Amino acid sequence: MPELPEVETVRRTLSQLILNKTIDHVTVQLPRIIQRPDDVVQFCALLENQTFKKVERRGKFLRFILDDLVLLSHLRMEGRYGLFQKGDPVEKHTHVTFHFTDDTELRYKDVRQFGTMHLFEPGEEFLKPPLYKLGLEPLESNFTFEIFKEKLKYRKTKIKPLLLNQEVVVGLGNIYVDEALFLAGIHPEQTVDQLKDIVLKKLYDAIITTLQNAVEAGGSSIKSYVNGQGEMGMFQQQLKIYGRKSEPCYNCGTLVERIVVGGRGTHFCPNCQLVN
Repeated sequence: MPELPEVETVRRTLSQLILNKTIDHVTVQLPRIIQRPDDVVQFCALLENQTFKKVERRGKFLRFILDDLVLLSHLRMEGRYGLFQKGDPVEKHTHVTFHFTDDTELRYKDVRQFGTMHLFEPGEEFLKPPLYKLGLEPLESNFTFEIFKEKLKYRKTKIKPLLLNQEVVVGLGNIYVDEALFLAGIHPEQTVDQLKDIVLKKLYDAIITTLQNAVEAGGSSIKSYVNGQGEMGMFQQQLKIYGRKSEPCYNCGTLVERIVVGGRGTHFCPNCQLVN
């Protein structure tokens, strides 16, 4: 599933491709992707003659800012966007197409068919599902250590499931939680209330560093992720712990182990990441 760095990479790519393009009409081949409004015909009608003004991101959601509307899009497992010329062959599993007045088309393809789209009036999207309960944005300037520490204060749960909770910190998924915990030297099963401030500060710094490096590398091409131009991310070449079961730890040489924490496959070094 695309995590924050992958979605941010898609956002940046689409910002170069579709800004100031005006929608002539929209076609939807898989109605269940359209979550709001529940009438697909209305969804398509509302988007006619709307122009893409900006592409933003909230957590793992893309926010397309149009003239009078905001379109939220979640890529889920394998959703992807691509810009095509009118008449280009349509790939299998293309479920939504935005036909522009300049004879180009923004196509949404989703093999697993888990992606979603919601349409709102500006500002309304923050007051209702799916955005209204989302937590801290780790790459925003207001993501301070004090705010992060307050979010985690008194929690008795294990640290990995907590970091995967999008109501605490948004955008972190399995790959980057494993990477950040390794960088901070924290065992994924460590309970949060046992972490001292100095360790929490290491985790806070590790989250920012990991995500920033991943964004700069264009994300990680795990499974079939590509950005909005069909290009693969390269951060998977920098992974220090994720997916390295039975390989030597880069820090100490101990073999990396894989366990299940909170239902998720989890990689860690049993020497560098000890439970306190």
